[in-house]
Amino acid sequence: MKSISVTIDGTRITVPEGTTVLDAAKKAQIKIPTLCYHPDLPPVSACRLCVVEIAGDRLLRTACSWQCRDGMEISTKSALVRDSRKMALELLLSRHPMKCTECVRNGSCELQDVADLLGIRENPFEYRERKGELDLSSASIVRDPSKCILCRRCIQTCEMVQSVSAIGLEGRGYDVWVDTPFGKGIADTPCVSCGQCIDRCPVGALYETSHVDRVWRALDNPQKHVVIQTAPAVRVAISEEFGLEPGKLTTKQMVAGLKRLGFDRVFDTNFTADLTIIEEGHELLGRLKKGGKLPMLTSCSPGWINFIEHFFPELLPHVSSCKSPQQMFGALAKTYYAQKFGIDPKDVFSVSMMPCTAKKYEADRPEMNASGYQDVDAVLTTREVAVMMKQIGIDLPNMHEEEYDDPLGVSTGAAVIFGNTGGVMEAALRTVYEVVTEKPLDDIEITAVRGMEGIREAEIDLAGTKVKAAVANGLYNARQLLDKIVAGTADYHFIEIMACPGGCIGGGGQPIPTSQEIRAKRTEAIYTEDRAYELRKSHENPAVQLLYKEFLGEPNGHKAHELLHTHYTAKSQYQPDSAA
Repeated sequence: MKSISVTIDGTRITVPEGTTVLDAAKKAQIKIPTLCYHPDLPPVSACRLCVVEIAGDRLLRTACSWQCRDGMEISTKSALVRDSRKMALELLLSRHPMKCTECVRNGSCELQDVADLLGIRENPFEYRERKGELDLSSASIVRDPSKCILCRRCIQTCEMVQSVSAIGLEGRGYDVWVDTPFGKGIADTPCVSCGQCIDRCPVGALYETSHVDRVWRALDNPQKHVVIQTAPAVRVAISEEFGLEPGKLTTKQMVAGLKRLGFDRVFDTNFTADLTIIEEGHELLGRLKKGGKLPMLTSCSPGWINFIEHFFPELLPHVSSCKSPQQMFGALAKTYYAQKFGIDPKDVFSVSMMPCTAKKYEADRPEMNASGYQDVDAVLTTREVAVMMKQIGIDLPNMHEEEYDDPLGVSTGAAVIFGNTGGVMEAALRTVYEVVTEKPLDDIEITAVRGMEGIREAEIDLAGTKVKAAVANGLYNARQLLDKIVAGTADYHFIEIMACPGGCIGGGGQPIPTSQEIRAKRTEAIYTEDRAYELRKSHENPAVQLLYKEFLGEPNGHKAHELLHTHYTAKSQYQPDSAA
């Protein structure tokens, strides 16, 4: 690629042709403030905070979208630039309620950071509240239009990354606002609860429905036996909430922190991730042998399940009947675990620590009560657990290491990689191959399904039967695969879909911000954790083997279906032909 030279604030640098002024400034170690810009999204130049002055141009240009030209001279600090940025920010603040200490994003708010950067201490403009009411209709997501700064990140993410379009711009001019179709509550839209809009929001206009108080009440109740499960992806992310680099593994410190919070037992969702692989793997083998519906689609990601229920209900027979690991764990906590330790199931309060906001919705689904009670009573995002730890002064990075509790804390490396896109597929293939061939895999790391590409493919030979698999992350990519199934052009046997870019490591409940670079660091940490395990195949988990022997019987058997399998529901009211 051709290189060009530009001068920024007197510093001459060389950049590839096509580089934006913003990226060139980063190379020159010059910070340009932004609010609407996000590295995962195309620039919209809405906030006007990144304007710069270019020699010879009559107008100020937005650094996020303006490309460098050879010989260009750029000023990021002239009086005109400073005054323009200050005015743009003051106008944004005139429509924003200055109640920072009451806001969930206090201390991690980009608007707050830019106001501090530009030295805004008072605003000459009178505050005028933005249109829209607080929306508490969703089990997963709260929407507060009064805090919206019209950056459009949520709209871009919902439409371009997830292909859902549950929100958009309404009105015009000064009174434009972000709203749902026809002003409905977000629960009455095609929203899949993935929470990617929360991750992209620079302020507190979108945030998760909090279960923190619900969990504190249970912990304070001496009648309750409170257990918590932790998802694979949270262990490589929670450290970010305590100032550590993305991808820093603090699994055992996290366990110690949860015990300090007062949980009676700290278990690992990886236990039921291993269990999911055995159930789902046997289900796949059954479909291959008996002519069941193919391709079989994984069912671990609740945002993805919401998506197929909304937009492709005719394909629901392709979805595995297996519950997600979270819900399998909830069912076992109030049956197998309660029975094994002589605890009344009604006294077991089951909490999950998840990277995902859609898990809150999933826990509330009416189908999820196989134990006779609500299987999972509360779901905490990675961010919420960090809030609880900070409330009682836990310094996570410096906690002494502690181990998960038995018996639901035993797991394998195959379960750990559930946290990444492709992880479920790789874990399943590790087990299915050995169940069918009765031979060990030559190379346990199936790299063909790894990576951040939107769609990946792999093929594995199962004793003469070639199984073709596909992996998709992000619902825009999922839609491409589903369109192929509808058209009859998909020749796959097994498809893994994760709603969030990168899989659960990029979930809507993970620490903010999340970018491609951060997802990559979390991903590498997941694979590092996998390699550290002595056991790396789900069917080798001794605690899962004991579970079948003592309680479940055989994989995909009667009792397993009662507790670990479910069904999903078409939500055809969101289909285009019935929207009118």
